[in-house]
Amino acid sequence: MLVTTPAIILSTLRYSESSKIVRLATREHGVQSAIAKGALRPRSRFGASLQLLSEGTAHMIILQRRELQLLTAFDVGLVHVGLAADLGRYSAATAMAEVMLRFAPPDPDPGVFDFLASALGVLEEATGTELDALGIRLLWLLVSAFGFAPALDACVLDGNPVRESGEFAFSTHDGGALCAACATRFTSVRLPEQARRDLGALLDPGSPLPMLDMAHAAAHRRLLARFITHHLGEGSALPALAFWEQQGRGTD
Repeated sequence: MLVTTPAIILSTLRYSESSKIVRLATREHGVQSAIAKGALRPRSRFGASLQLLSEGTAHMIILQRRELQLLTAFDVGLVHVGLAADLGRYSAATAMAEVMLRFAPPDPDPGVFDFLASALGVLEEATGTELDALGIRLLWLLVSAFGFAPALDACVLDGNPVRESGEFAFSTHDGGALCAACATRFTSVRLPEQARRDLGALLDPGSPLPMLDMAHAAAHRRLLARFITHHLGEGSALPALAFWEQQGRGTD
């Protein structure tokens, strides 16, 4: 079946002397793996179009029983040059691409695709002062779009209320806040009141981004990376996410 669909390139891999394996997020057909035959040849019809994080229109032959489809063409619509020019932006963008690549549900979800496309644009335009917080928010929202939003308003284990103010216990293993009783019996980290407010703001796209200094941004990245690794990665290596976690504040 020949299909034409909006797509974002999530990864590329050299295959043989002349071809590439491309992983794409597509709007109508989910995440697909496809071979771009002849992509590395000097006069390839793909030219320089198959760049990581590029957006465009993919033309593919999809066969239901095949894991590797055939990419016949990729019409570039947008190349996020600004992402590649800054390490902070690029690391956040590639972490999102890795999460999308590894954990997107098998069924197509146009809403998730649209969110990723929008997030890349927003990230490219962000100022240096908001970049740390924005990258954290976008990753949290992508994880939430997959159905893994952490519980903050009630205990994730027994549903009992948690303290409305002050520090509270947060379990990356269980997926959210713990009430006082559960916090004494299960492993958790203690989030100070300010960190708790910041986490709530990061998870709410309608709230202003919190102002995070380098130390607090690092703590939030670490919390999110552990959450993703446990709930989505099941302990598997996520190199782009690990690289993003280690980054300091980006610069313009």
